[in-house]
Amino acid sequence: MPLSPADLIAWLNQIPPEALLAFQALFCFSTILVMARLFGAAGLYLYIAVAVIAANVEVLKAVQFGFYDHPVAMGTVLFSSTYLATDILTEHFGRQAARKAVFLSFAAYLLFTLLMILTLGFRPMSAEQAGTEMAWALGMQDHIAALFTPAPALFAAGMTAYLTSQLFDVWIYQRIRGATGDRHLWLRNNGSTMLSSLVDNVIFSVLAWVVFSPDPVGWEALLYTYILGTYGMRVVLTIMDTPFMYLSRWALGRQVGAAVQG
Repeated sequence: MPLSPADLIAWLNQIPPEALLAFQALFCFSTILVMARLFGAAGLYLYIAVAVIAANVEVLKAVQFGFYDHPVAMGTVLFSSTYLATDILTEHFGRQAARKAVFLSFAAYLLFTLLMILTLGFRPMSAEQAGTEMAWALGMQDHIAALFTPAPALFAAGMTAYLTSQLFDVWIYQRIRGATGDRHLWLRNNGSTMLSSLVDNVIFSVLAWVVFSPDPVGWEALLYTYILGTYGMRVVLTIMDTPFMYLSRWALGRQVGAAVQG
């Protein structure tokens, strides 16, 4: 009997969340290389757009990990993986290609959200209208609304943080590369991502939980729970993606030749 999605999810629920988190990271990093190998820059554009949309859905779920006292909102791995993709674009295709990916992914998420809001605009069916044939559709309006009608403040904070940190990542990567030339690939990959991840955490946390919040959190909670709460995880993920940055040279092969300065 084939394994159903429900069976697969039930099986995955039995795996320690820390192991599943590591698997998700390796899956995302490997997928980036596959997309780069198969489609070049276009594959990386597609991955970043899908990852941004998926991360904004995944962030609605929180998980308790053994290495941290408080529940952690999901989405960290997916968001972090986009920095690897933009670093690969910057390294092999130049700064303009990486900036294009950032704006395309922002546009993709905005368009997707608008399309789903338009979908929600259609009046849901009543039980009488649905009948027995479409009974499964009853209640779907509320489920879709929960996913695709984010609080405006969180949406603004998230997208502002994403755009700022990703563009900063591209800029600082080029600055480090200008200082090191073709040497020390690990330094520009790790240095740019760690700094831009901190920028992302700071901007989102300050905007979401202080500036736009009707009940702002205290500065101690802001710093330790929100800003630093997931930053350690992002640092570990950055170190984990380093081998994949080196493997990107193999993945892209002759598609780009020598690295392009942008």
